[in-house]
Amino acid sequence: MKIVLSIIFAVVLVTSQAKKLKSNKYFNPLSDEFINHINSMKSTWKAGRNFGKNFPMGALTQMMGVHPDSNLYMPPLKNVSQMYSNQAIPEAFDAREQWPDCPTIQEIRDQGSCGSCWAFGAVEAMSDRICIHSKGEVNAHLSAENLVSCCYTCGFGCNGGFPGAAWSHWVKKGIVTGGNFNSSQGCQPYIIPACEHHTTGDRPPCSEGGGTPKCLKTCEDGYTVDYTQDLHYGASSYSVHKRMEDIQLEIMNNGPVEGALTVYEDFPTYKSGVYQHVHGKALGGHAIRILGWGVEEGVPYWLIANSWNTDWGDNGYIKLLRGKDHCGIESQITAGLPKL
Repeated sequence: MKIVLSIIFAVVLVTSQAKKLKSNKYFNPLSDEFINHINSMKSTWKAGRNFGKNFPMGALTQMMGVHPDSNLYMPPLKNVSQMYSNQAIPEAFDAREQWPDCPTIQEIRDQGSCGSCWAFGAVEAMSDRICIHSKGEVNAHLSAENLVSCCYTCGFGCNGGFPGAAWSHWVKKGIVTGGNFNSSQGCQPYIIPACEHHTTGDRPPCSEGGGTPKCLKTCEDGYTVDYTQDLHYGASSYSVHKRMEDIQLEIMNNGPVEGALTVYEDFPTYKSGVYQHVHGKALGGHAIRILGWGVEEGVPYWLIANSWNTDWGDNGYIKLLRGKDHCGIESQITAGLPKL
């Protein structure tokens, strides 16, 4: 009898383990079950499909391009609260509305199959600030291509980098102009193609393991300005204290900043509302551009532009919980001022 009971127990145990293993697909962050689970938790945001079910997870994690040691490469801290101590901070602020004549502020770029978010967040905010501080007289679309391939102190190119070092490079070495992939704009347009996140679309599929483009000190054929003459420089680079008010004052007075955060498995599914992590493990560090803030249904948020094209999230944007250093969003803020 004991032998029979032991056999029955063993069969039940194996069956339950098999069911458990089978249910592991539920935890695939690109599955319908995962998305439905997020929405069943009724948080402050809604999840949806931004990536195809068969999107390679290696390609997704490669897009997290902030190196774990990036905090060691932060530029000097700026005393923002002392500089702008008498300013009132509004409940909501949107750089797109504050500086409507600066076209780069409205733009969502695509880093493609490359862990170059650290460079994108930097050149996006730098481009914005060149326009803002020149009062709209200078519009320079700084080249992510040039920064990714030529900044040897910034980390490892498409395999991750240090956002703070990117701003220091802008001051010391300069960055040329360059449009998006296949744009033929500027000195060095981005040569890594925008890739298709979904199962169908007109872009090539995203892949993992792509190498960093070679650094070239020349402009593409047909561009009439010499490489050295096209370089745009920063006058200063600095980091901003994690205090929420410091970050707000910096954005209000000088324009969008670059931030970094830990991306969890639920982040790629964001569609609307104010994101806060509710489920899934960490995928890596990711850099973005913060261009404002607001409050939605009583929940304070940062307004963030991502670099995964406009078909991700809310037309390329995400609102992320503000004031709690959620996912580390307030801990690595970098910025600088242009040399005009």
